[in-house]
Amino acid sequence: MAQLVMTNAFVTVNGVDLSDHVKSVTLDLGFTMLNDTVMGDTFESNVAGIQTWSASIDFVQDWASSKVDQTLFPLLGAAAFTIVMQPVNTTEAATNPKYTGSAVLSSYNPLGSGSHGDLVITSAKFACAGALTKDITP
Repeated sequence: MAQLVMTNAFVTVNGVDLSDHVKSVTLDLGFTMLNDTVMGDTFESNVAGIQTWSASIDFVQDWASSKVDQTLFPLLGAAAFTIVMQPVNTTEAATNPKYTGSAVLSSYNPLGSGSHGDLVITSAKFACAGALTKDITP
């Protein structure tokens, strides 16, 4: 079994490569669950509805031009944009899939959280605004 230690993820937000500022990235895929429980059922029952996805990314904050804040701040509450994520910053392959989706920035913490002497780590949450594709073709 191949194992991967994540040390070089690839992330672009609205066409801006922010990979060198990524501290962590999480991509969640799922379905909206629809409750179809009816009279006589003794347990709740659900069926899968439409597919959904979201992403959470922690960045080392940077307020410089074309960096984290100048890329993310204008996207908060704005129209959908493209986000691309890969486990390794190289060509996509079966062992390094590229996920591309249409997203909206649903939450952004520009000042991050931390204490005196800590790095400013900012978190951003991206909600699906359309399909997410997986590409393994180099």
